[in-house]
Formats: sequence, structure tokens, C-alpha cells
Amino acid sequence: MEKLKVVTIGGGSGYTPELIDGFIRRHTDLPVTEYWLVDIDAGREKLEIVGQLAQRMVKKAGISMTVHLTTDRREALKDADFVTTQIRVGQLAARINDEKIPLKYGVLGQETTGPGGFMKAQRTIPVLLDICKDMEELCPDAWMINFTNPAGIVTEAIAKYSPIKSLGICSGANNMMMDIAKAYGVERNAVTARVMGLNHLIFADRILLNGNDTTADFIEKLAQGTGTNKLKNVPDVGLPPEFIRALNLYPLSYLKYFYLNREMVEHELEDQRNGGTRGERSLEIEHSLLELYKNPALCEKPAELSSRGGALYSDTACSIISSIYNNKHEVHVVNVPNQGTTPDLPDDAVIETSAVINKLGAHPLAYGRLPVRIRGLIQSVKAFEELTVEAAMTGDTSIALLALVNHPLVPSVEIAQHILNDYLAANRDFLPQYTF
Repeated sequence: MEKLKVVTIGGGSGYTPELIDGFIRRHTDLPVTEYWLVDIDAGREKLEIVGQLAQRMVKKAGISMTVHLTTDRREALKDADFVTTQIRVGQLAARINDEKIPLKYGVLGQETTGPGGFMKAQRTIPVLLDICKDMEELCPDAWMINFTNPAGIVTEAIAKYSPIKSLGICSGANNMMMDIAKAYGVERNAVTARVMGLNHLIFADRILLNGNDTTADFIEKLAQGTGTNKLKNVPDVGLPPEFIRALNLYPLSYLKYFYLNREMVEHELEDQRNGGTRGERSLEIEHSLLELYKNPALCEKPAELSSRGGALYSDTACSIISSIYNNKHEVHVVNVPNQGTTPDLPDDAVIETSAVINKLGAHPLAYGRLPVRIRGLIQSVKAFEELTVEAAMTGDTSIALLALVNHPLVPSVEIAQHILNDYLAANRDFLPQYTF
């Protein structure tokens, strides 16, 4: 029998049942026989709760898969075929700080967009590169499939500083395709589109419905409000119809943070006053999910999991892993080095775009010049991302300041310096690369 070993680092995550569900549904296609869930000592209790649910799900499915739980990362990684990473250095408490600190200065507090993405990357990149070093030794031929946010930035760090095979993934594009399908009352597989941009900053065009171009029609649906542009973890503030028509592209919901920045900051401040930031609400949701998971009678992914914005997470991850493993040559949206996909960004800059996936990895579809109406925003945020990676690798506070100043949503050097000082003070325990 064929044997396939998959390791999930951050296995105690509340999202893990999504992955288990995806592997169970694809077991004929993707015969995972050995599945290891890994977490740190501080996450041991969550690992046990989530892991036992995973074991019950596999038992109910009646498939030949053994689920192992461990805090010994090296034991798990030995001879792995695929390693998925979904870590949160500092746990949700660090995310809540990432959100609240910029809001003190009237700047967006969000996990991946703006200063929050910068700070999460500073904590995360050194840890992921340590995992990469273990993989070089213990499973040098394995693929790392990274779900950890900010996915584009950390994937760029891995691509630049580690020889392992890696891809970054996000469910955002899949959510966009599902929204298109919903607007037309069709199945997801009836919809394709060309996607280009950066993680949480992507645009779709050439939207095809059963092979027929429906781009203009769907843009008009968006403008009229009959097409949706929503994610559970992004405030539901609508873009003006005249702007949607002018843009003439389908933007991921995260683009509202740029195009409606004042309104979104006000929304975040209102949330903070009346029930907490998204991180605080996620903490509550996580607690309630873990209580659900403890139920020994629960043997399947609970519907409540979708309330954390995890919908389509497993479909995205497992489909891409299956495409590599089975050499399917399917088109998926992934985070991958540009390598000439567009001449408007450096070759080694990681972009999020449509790519053919086979056993050799991701092969981005040629795009050409970025439309001028989005080119400047993408280039500006990419400069921020490149500086963010450099800061995480060097611990140089001057580079860190430049990264924040270069982000379009940070309004001044003085505010950038305040945010940086507060971030460094709040994250001392997670920043070995910085000198305090």
C-alpha cells in the first residue's frame, strides 16, 4: 500500500478539523496514512483536544490513517512528504496587541494588512526558518505548504533564505470564486478567473463561467449589489458602485482596507469599544470551538468552525497538496516567486497569482504589465513587504521603521515610530533577532 506522511505544525489550531475533513474526503486521491499534529508545550492542551477530535473523525470515516500527537517537532518531521504550517507565535494574545497598538494612533489594526502584518512577520519568520532547517535535515524532499499569515511575506522569507520546496496558500481567492458561483447559482467548479497581486491584495479579471467570459457582467453585479464581495473576518463595508465600475476588476474584500481606509478604521475603533477587536472575538470563538471539540460524541467538523473565517481552508490546502502529489497540472492561486510573471515586480518578490501546480511545484501563468490603476498600490505594498522581510532577518530597527513608513496606510514617520516602539516593547519575548 502507498504510504504518505503529512505533518501539520500548529496542529492544536482550531482550524485543524478543516484539514482533517479535507484529507478524509480525498483519501482515495490523497492516501495519507500517517498524519502528525505538532504543537508547542504551551499548546499541549489544545493539541490534545483537537487531536482527539481528529482521531474520532478518522475512525468514523473508516480510512487507513493514523493520527499522531506530539510536541517533538523533529520526531514528527522525519521522512515527511508534506509539512503544513499554521503557527501563531505569541498566540491570539499577540494578535490582539497587533490590532490594538496601531488603533491608538488612528491606524488600521489588522492581522495581516498594515502594521499588524509587519509585527506578525517579525515574530513568525525566525520560527518558520528554524522549521525549514529541521526539514533540510530530516525531510529534505518534503514540500512545505504554508498557511501561516502574513502568508505572502513569510513565503518570501522562506523562498529567499531556505532551499526547501515551499508554497504559500490562502483561501481568499477560493472565497472569491465561490462568491462568483453564488451570484450565478452554479457550482464552484464552473468558475475560473485570472488572479494577480499580493497576499490579501489580489484582483481577479477574465472571469469565466462554464468557459464563457462574464467579467463585465459580474463587475456590474458587484456595482449593483447583486454580486458579493465579503469575507467573514473583514467588516462588511461596501465599495461605491461608481468606483467598482471604474476599477473594472474584482478586488478581494481586503482591498477595502486601502480604498475605504477611514471608514474601516472607524469600524475597527467601534468594534474595539463594543465587543472587542477581531482577535478578541476570535479568542471567544476559539474557546467555544474547543468546548465543542471536547464532546466525545463529536466525530465530524462542526458547522460552527466556519464562524472563524475558515471556510474553504481545507479545500484550498488539500487540493493543492493533491495536485502536487498526483501531478495534476491544475490551476490554483498560490504565493510563489514572481520569476517574470509580471515585469513590474522583482523576480524574487513573492506574488499571489494563478499557477499550474504539478509534482515540480507552481508554475505561474504569464501576466504581463500590471494595470496602471492597481500597479502603484501593489508596488508600494511590495516595497513594504521586502523591507519587512529584511527587518525580520536582521533585527535592524532602522529597516523596521522604513518598512512601516513605506506602508500606504501609515500616515507619518512619527506615527510609524510610535507604533514600532510600542510593538517592540510588547513583543520582546518573541524577537530574538532584535537587541533590547
